[in-house]
Amino acid sequence: MFPDAEADTVLVKADGWKQAPAGSAVLRQTRNASTLAALETGTTWSPIDTTDRWTALALSPVTTAAMARLSGSSAFVPLETYGDTSLGAVTGGNRYFALSPARVRELGIPNRDLLRISPPGSSHLRGLARTRSAMDRLGRKEQPIWLLYPSKKPAAATLRYIAEGHRTGADQAYKCRVRKPWWRVPVLQAPDLFLTYMNADTARLTTNTVGARHLNSVHGVYLTDDHRELARDVLPIASLNSMTLLSAELVGRSYGGGILKIEPREADRWWMPAPAFLAQHRDALAALKPRVQRLLQSRNLLGAVELVDEVLFHKVLATDELAAIAADHGALTTRRTVRRRSGGGAV
Repeated sequence: MFPDAEADTVLVKADGWKQAPAGSAVLRQTRNASTLAALETGTTWSPIDTTDRWTALALSPVTTAAMARLSGSSAFVPLETYGDTSLGAVTGGNRYFALSPARVRELGIPNRDLLRISPPGSSHLRGLARTRSAMDRLGRKEQPIWLLYPSKKPAAATLRYIAEGHRTGADQAYKCRVRKPWWRVPVLQAPDLFLTYMNADTARLTTNTVGARHLNSVHGVYLTDDHRELARDVLPIASLNSMTLLSAELVGRSYGGGILKIEPREADRWWMPAPAFLAQHRDALAALKPRVQRLLQSRNLLGAVELVDEVLFHKVLATDELAAIAADHGALTTRRTVRRRSGGGAV
């Protein structure tokens, strides 16, 4: 019906209204209105959460039952249990405001007029932690790891660069025009974790050990005081499990090019191992970090997930349940990437 639509589209005929959700839906297929009076029995869908997207219809009964059990046992909780997820800063012109170490030296801008940032993009956030040595490597590769952030009394070199920005029209970008002064980018405090929200494979959490700020190419997760120390230590590695990977596909959106995108409100609903469950396996997960990091560096995500699954699920899920969850995650990922190759649009 909608050949030019950039999204998979379904029409829903609804009749009547109840104050509380019924808890289930019956789905029947018809080609046109003339067959509405003679529909077959249809398929009954009972979501774990009545606010879930219909993507869960693609899950096997084994997976659905396992997810319901894990949710009921409080082994998994939404990410918002750990804290708040926030958008990054919008500079209005990354090429002007985000500077490499070489560019900083060339301009002579002092540290007091700079803030350390995670460089634009997220391809460099595919490990478990953003460390000082990793930042230094990015700097040597001419990645912009500094943000222009003039102090109350900017240095002469900084003032010259601001004047150059005015001369070249950097101050005319929309975000620059609507803020005063145009050269002061509004930034939040450094987040505890970075969350990649545009992903070819899956969303990742990375511990921010260097106090870097984040731009709008990634999200920041600000942990609550009672969960900060535990989550900074092992939540990034614990999140590399089959259940969390499947949940990312369910709460996120598939965009043109096969990209999985997760916005802050969607990240709030992203399933993570619960704090008590995480604490129970903390030592084993910490010991696993070197092996998982090597696998991630070699781009073997599923190999890393297999190791984490062994730690988290060996007494929690039956073999067939874990296999079903992994298979359903694979099927949803394949569907998303096939749409990329076929030129599909957003969902």
